[in-house]
Amino acid sequence: MRRGNVYYKDVIAGQIIETSEGDYVFQYDENYIAVHPTQFITFSMPVQKAPYKDHRLFPFFEGLIPEGWLLAIATKNWKINANDRMGLLLACCQNCIGAVSVIPIIEEDEK
Repeated sequence: MRRGNVYYKDVIAGQIIETSEGDYVFQYDENYIAVHPTQFITFSMPVQKAPYKDHRLFPFFEGLIPEGWLLAIATKNWKINANDRMGLLLACCQNCIGAVSVIPIIEEDEK
């Protein structure tokens, strides 16, 4: 299972998870919901307590992943398969243009 904290500006907005079955889950953070109930990260994912779940990476997060020549550089330098969308999201989207960034969560057994 791979996970990343999703930040809106400098505030943790939630967490994106790729499950061991290959599904994707995005869950808004409880504190974010309490303080920013109308400030969603994308129009397609309004703030809610229930997690968003899908068999594919959500289109908003797909849009954060580089394309073209920049994708080629990322896949070559980090040795990530271009089809590994979660791997690319976690490797490339820590310092995105715009308000949203994704910071990988390193599991204890990976350290």
